[in-house]
Parts: sequence; C-alpha cells; structure tokens
Amino acid sequence: MIPPNYSDICKPVNDLFSKDYPFGALKLEVKTTTANGVSFTVNGAQDIKSGAIISELKTKYADKINGLTYTESWNTANLITGQVEVANKFAKGLKIELVGSAGLNSVKRGLRTKINYQQENIFARANIDALSPAVTADVTVGREGAIVGAELAYDLNSGAVSKTNSTIGYAGPDYLITLQGNNSLNLFQLAFYQRVTKNVEAGARAVYDYKNPEGGVSAELATKYILDNDAYVKAKVDNAGRLGLSFTQLMRPGVKLSLAGLFDTARLQENTHKLGAALTFEA
Repeated sequence: MIPPNYSDICKPVNDLFSKDYPFGALKLEVKTTTANGVSFTVNGAQDIKSGAIISELKTKYADKINGLTYTESWNTANLITGQVEVANKFAKGLKIELVGSAGLNSVKRGLRTKINYQQENIFARANIDALSPAVTADVTVGREGAIVGAELAYDLNSGAVSKTNSTIGYAGPDYLITLQGNNSLNLFQLAFYQRVTKNVEAGARAVYDYKNPEGGVSAELATKYILDNDAYVKAKVDNAGRLGLSFTQLMRPGVKLSLAGLFDTARLQENTHKLGAALTFEA
C-alpha cells in the first residue's frame, strides 16, 4: 500500500477541523467540465468585515494518451500561473510538474519543478524553485499501518537546513493517531481521529510550543454527525472557549450549501463572532 504524502498524513484530522467552516466570508465555487474533458473552476470569496473580494479562474485539461495534464489559473491579484504535469511517463509512480507564474502588475515571478515519486510503502516529493535558493523535500514511509515522515528545507545560499518537520503515526481501519514535531522539534502536535460509527466522526488535537512553555498546551475537540445522505453538521471547540458550528446540505445533485459560525463563548456580549456561508455548483 502506498502511504499518503507528508502533507496528507494528518488529512482526516485536518479536514475534520477545517473543512466546511467558511468563517467571516461568503464563498462561491463553480465547477464545470466540457465534453472533451476540459474542466473550469471559478472560486470567489468576499470578506464580510472589509468587503474585499478575491477570485480565481482555473482551467484544466488531461491528455490521458500522453500522460500530460495542463492547468492555467488567473486571480484577482493579476497573477497568472501555468502548470504542466507528466505522470508515469518516464517511470511508474513518477510525476513531474513544471509550474510558472507571473504577475501582470508586478515583477513577481516564479518557476518551480515538483517531483513526486510513489511506490509500495513510500511517497517522496521534492520542490525546486529556480528563482529561489530554497529546496524543499519530504518523504513518507508506511507499513502495516505505521507511518513515519520527515520534511526539510535547504537554503542553497547559506548551505544550511532552514526547516525540519517530522511525523510518526499509526492508521487503523477506522482511526488515526499522529505525533508531529515541527519547527526543528520546537512545536509538537498530538492528533487523534476516529470514525466512531458510520454517521459519527470525532477528533482531537493538542499543541505544545517548547519555546513558549508559559502558553501551556492548547487543545481542540471536533466532531461530525451525518444526518442523512444529503446533510451533516460539524462542531469544534478549543480550550480558549471558541466554538465553531457548521451545517452542510446537498440542495440537489451538484449544489452544496455550507453555513458556519465561530463564537467566542468567553465574550458572548462582544462583537467577536464570525458568520459565513459557502455555495458550490458542480456540473
């Protein structure tokens, strides 16, 4: 079995805590696919407090015969990005991505090469930016449920490692437990996820900053309850008293609505709460 990439080791926990919570914003996403396989995605979000709007248009086409995927995007910051992906062309499990970006109203430029390699029990990635001295890489090794991963960034100018993160964990049929050491083993996170029943998911995570012991341990609990085939509710709370609630409903095939609110239970009378909504169309 191929393990997840390093960023996705804690994905079940992270999704439980972050997905379907559009706090403080109104979001709209439209996805369509043409008959010849070209997909279009439009994302837009308005900050409720400031009124600022950000959006992005993305097109994607997969040439399955030659194993190529082309992606282009253009956002409201006038940043244009183009990406070419080659998968399983040179070797099984090897994917190479070339990503270029340019700002129309600025001198911002980017040119990156991403290399992914996955085989039984291993998933490795490297990210090389031609316009930056930093090189990042990560690797995940998994066997019989046990997972070990590491991530690092290397600065070519200074010849020093600028970032190191590591994760160990175990994934069972319906649960996951992980321990992460980030920022050169100065920030630790213990996380747990379980599918309690077919309708109930639960998770918890605790974070401790070794460099700031006075802050103690911050803890969060989260849960998801599936009401029926078309709706579910989510809730999360942390030890600072912040309560997040969300409701997601499939209005009809391809149309999904999420409503969410973040409430500071320690300051209920103050204007610190955040509401939000997200609407997704897919055809």
